[in-house]
Amino acid sequence: MAQVLEFKLPDLGEGLTGAEIVRWLVEVGEVVAVDQPVVEVETAKAMVDVPCPYGGVVTARFGEEGAEVPVGAPLITVAVDGPADDDGRPAGEQRSATDGPRADGSRADDSRAQAPRSEGSGNVLVGYGTSEAPARRRRVRPGQSAPSAPATPAASTANGRAAAAGGRAPASLRARTAGTVDEPVPVISPLVRRLARQNGLDLREMAGSGPEGLILRADVEYALRAAGTQTGRDRTPTTEPHPRVPPTQAPAQAPSQAHAPAAGAPAAPEATRIPLKGIRGVMADKLSRSRTEIPDATCWVDADATELMRARDAMRRFAEERPQNPVTGGPKISVLALLARICTAALARFPELNSSVDMAAREVVRHPAVHLGFAAQTERGLVVPVVRDAHTRNAESLTAEFARLTEAARTGTLTPAELTGGTFTLNNYGVFGVDGSTPIINHPEAAMLGVGRIVPKPWVHEGELAVRQVVQLSLTFDHRVCDGGTAGGFLRYVADCVEQPAVLLRTL
Repeated sequence: MAQVLEFKLPDLGEGLTGAEIVRWLVEVGEVVAVDQPVVEVETAKAMVDVPCPYGGVVTARFGEEGAEVPVGAPLITVAVDGPADDDGRPAGEQRSATDGPRADGSRADDSRAQAPRSEGSGNVLVGYGTSEAPARRRRVRPGQSAPSAPATPAASTANGRAAAAGGRAPASLRARTAGTVDEPVPVISPLVRRLARQNGLDLREMAGSGPEGLILRADVEYALRAAGTQTGRDRTPTTEPHPRVPPTQAPAQAPSQAHAPAAGAPAAPEATRIPLKGIRGVMADKLSRSRTEIPDATCWVDADATELMRARDAMRRFAEERPQNPVTGGPKISVLALLARICTAALARFPELNSSVDMAAREVVRHPAVHLGFAAQTERGLVVPVVRDAHTRNAESLTAEFARLTEAARTGTLTPAELTGGTFTLNNYGVFGVDGSTPIINHPEAAMLGVGRIVPKPWVHEGELAVRQVVQLSLTFDHRVCDGGTAGGFLRYVADCVEQPAVLLRTL
């Protein structure tokens, strides 16, 4: 007999608590191999293909595309070859409390055989393995491609409901008692739950017309029509094979009726609610925590970046003239890479800003290496990839790493390790055409340097008024790690290097 195993969303690492289903890679009834990816999910860190550690026939999928799934929630069930116990259940299945009494009045035996240990899969994510088969929650339904256990009286009352073939469940089984309020509701689709919640329907009072009593969207819509919540539509004849809501539920529809527009009156526009989830949800939590915990301050200065831009152009021309030279040839040097190199030099002079605060120990933790984060705007939201050991890289190496991480951010392939562990952040908001900003520190770091756009402006140069390339620099810092003198010294050194890049030669 087939044994049905439940595969749950594993811990994907870095303390993530859930993920959003982006795309299902398998269909119900499809045969999957061990470690075959079955679903593509989006976490707060990256896009991940989740492999299934079992091989067999997919018997059920839990959740629709776009739904949020917490870690530990079931993703799919897979029917694999395995022994079955006396009543036709696969070995290892535990009868839940919702099974209740059988049709003949007898109680199910609580003693069940334990599941045999299976061979572990090789493609194991953080926090999940396959050393032991999990307890089965759903069994193979008749009519599917996978072999199923023979029907028993207990099997016909799964989740405390009976679904008559091709018709409605008996009224005696649709009625709920107070003792069964806490039973799980057989609903898979979050759309069905939301539709019922918005209209005040209690799904526990309904019996679904789907397989094993599954409540479908059509069941909820029929219940709404039966309760008179959809004005201007006739009631459906009672012979329609869908469950009805008891009369006691009719008052619950009053709020929905109260908001219904009068006949002929234009409907008032409703506010749009956008869930904070995925990357946007994580950034919202981090920024809120930063504002709550960090006593930040900001200072800024304008700098003449004309010489910096000339130096970059000189590097570009030098590389173009010697494209075959393995030393001088290479990619074009970006302005961001030059600013990053200036940042690492400044942090070497002012290490207080390359630190974090441990309030539990009441200590300032000064980091020996500079792991430089940089803000990158993507279609999925704002992300901050991290360049490891930026203090050891030159301008060419920084340019190449910025390009690689930016492309990975745009395609959603950044790994959690590439999004965490930063000690200082560089925010080039000038790409949005703005001059200044007061950046929010990327918690738990202690500072962030903001760079505005570089534009021609009137500037006094060598005692005369001239048009120069001017940029505004801003530094937001944690006042617990340093005073204003240190922050001002850091920012002044950065501005000096921007105005006179030769200053960097002293520390190279």
